[in-house]
Amino acid sequence: MDLQISVFLLFVLFTAGHSFSCYECLGLTGSCSAQTLKTCPSISTKCMSSTTVVQAGDISSKVKLKDCVADCANGSMNLGIAKTSLVCCNTDRCNLQDAPDPSNVLNGKTCYSCDEKSCSNILRCSGSEDRCFKATGTIGGQSTVIKGCVSKSICDAETSVRDVQGTSCCEGNLCNGAQSVTQSANGAQSVTQSFLFLCCSLLSFILLH
Repeated sequence: MDLQISVFLLFVLFTAGHSFSCYECLGLTGSCSAQTLKTCPSISTKCMSSTTVVQAGDISSKVKLKDCVADCANGSMNLGIAKTSLVCCNTDRCNLQDAPDPSNVLNGKTCYSCDEKSCSNILRCSGSEDRCFKATGTIGGQSTVIKGCVSKSICDAETSVRDVQGTSCCEGNLCNGAQSVTQSANGAQSVTQSFLFLCCSLLSFILLH
C-alpha cells in the first residue's frame, strides 16, 4: 500500500510540473526550419500554425507562423492580396508540422474584397471558405474597410482585434456588399500601406483567437 501511495504522489508531482508547450516560429521567408520549442503561458491551451501567401503587384511572399494561443479555429481566410490557412491543435507540441498552403481549389462562392481604391472587387473563394466577411479598421486615424472570404469556423470563433471593429460574416454570394474605401484629404492609401495594414490585421486576427 505504501508503495502504491508513493507512486501515486510521484505521478501527481510529475504531471503538476509538466508545462504545455508549442513550437514557435515567425518565418518571414516562408520557412519554419529554425522553429523553437516554447513553454506556453497558463492562459494558452492550444498550439497554432499558419501559412500566409501574399501577392500584391510586384510583392510576392510567404509567411509561416507558429505559437501558443488561448483559442483558435481551423480554416482559411482570403483578403484578395493575402490568403492564409490556419491549423489548431490542443496537445503538447502538436504544431510540429507547418500549416499547408492555402487551397487554390475554387468552391463556387464569391465575395467582395478591397484594394486601395474600392471594395467592389469580386473575389472567388476556395477550399473551406464558405462565408463572406467585412471589417472596419483604423490606421493613422483613417478608417479603412477590409473584406474577403473566410471559413465558417473562423467566423464562429470569438475574438477581439485591436484597431479592427465591426467584424461580421454572412452567407450568400457577394453578401458583404460593395463599398468604396474611405479616403483621407490627402488621397487614397498607397498599395504599400494597404498591404501592411491587411497583413497586420490578418496576423492579429490569428494571434488573438
